[in-house]
Amino acid sequence: MDTAVCRYLADLVGTARDVLGPDLVGAYAAGSVALDAYQPGRSDVDVALVCRDALPRRTRQELVTRLRREALPCPARGLELVVYTRRVAASGTGEPGFEVELNTGAAMPLRATLDPAERPAADGRFWYGLDRSILHQRGRPLTGPPAGQVFADLSPDDLRTLTVAALRWWLARPAPPGDAPAPGAEDAVLNACRALVRLRDGDWLSKVAAGHRAIALGRDPELVRRCVDARAGGPPPTAAAARAFQQRVLDEITAG
Repeated sequence: MDTAVCRYLADLVGTARDVLGPDLVGAYAAGSVALDAYQPGRSDVDVALVCRDALPRRTRQELVTRLRREALPCPARGLELVVYTRRVAASGTGEPGFEVELNTGAAMPLRATLDPAERPAADGRFWYGLDRSILHQRGRPLTGPPAGQVFADLSPDDLRTLTVAALRWWLARPAPPGDAPAPGAEDAVLNACRALVRLRDGDWLSKVAAGHRAIALGRDPELVRRCVDARAGGPPPTAAAARAFQQRVLDEITAG
């Protein structure tokens, strides 16, 4: 892993420990760091903190103040941080249930939410259960017990429900017109590959690894290979091609 990211994660854990003290149960890398797929200049740093009990609002606000990029600069595109109580982490539900959600970085808009009720429903509520499922299987402990002992997985029905919700959310987003390559369309395709692989094989993989698995399965190999190459700087697919692939995956999942 990138040396600057390692130092940053150590500083983040130290800051969280300063704020939470003995209430800090653990800190866990998720996303590309946990999936051994971190790309400098492209990837975010995803972290979940787990605390013993619900936090007073002033403590939640202090975490935001101490961890936002103005106080602790992130060497990646940005930090995506979520704080859960141990009860929520172990619940195995699809509800958001977070204490704090913080997105902060030089290349991302600030989001600081201290209560799930304050998060716009249009932004999606499926992220958290899916992220906790990834943490259960692949979370990397920065401090605390193994992630699989702290985070419960989703039931098969809830996993399918949240995956379908995620695909429908992506498909409902406005798409650029025309036949020109659409930056970001490669991630839409590869996220659909991840969903398909998780439901089919039980594995949470990185976007690129899921793309290779989808190619091996014969799922539109030419398009998926283009998307894998786009992660390394190649041209992305068109938005129309990406949406058509997402719809085929959605149809396959809902028919299963």
